[in-house]
Amino acid sequence: MKISQVQSLLNAHVLCGEEHLETEVHSACGSDMMSDVLAYVKNQAVLLTGLVNPQVIKTAEMMDMRCIVFVRNKKPSPQMLEMADDVGITLLATAETLFTACGVLYDNGLRGS
Repeated sequence: MKISQVQSLLNAHVLCGEEHLETEVHSACGSDMMSDVLAYVKNQAVLLTGLVNPQVIKTAEMMDMRCIVFVRNKKPSPQMLEMADDVGITLLATAETLFTACGVLYDNGLRGS
């Protein structure tokens, strides 16, 4: 699935990384615990989270994730936007809850790691 499809399905706003919307992602993970993300996520995934701190960007970069979706209309800081832009990670924001956003992506063929 392309990041642009994730954006469309979740009615999400692009916060940064618009130039990467045609990048393919192969799986998704919904978590606010970055230790779980480090333990279970595969490369080229989408991270869905309600956690908004710089550690989210660092974790996504370490795991070669392509996109982070912030749920419940959470907004990252300018520092986080800059960090994500520097490493080529697309950031999206949606009004959906974590549970609903994961379910929508699952129903449309994007599975977990």
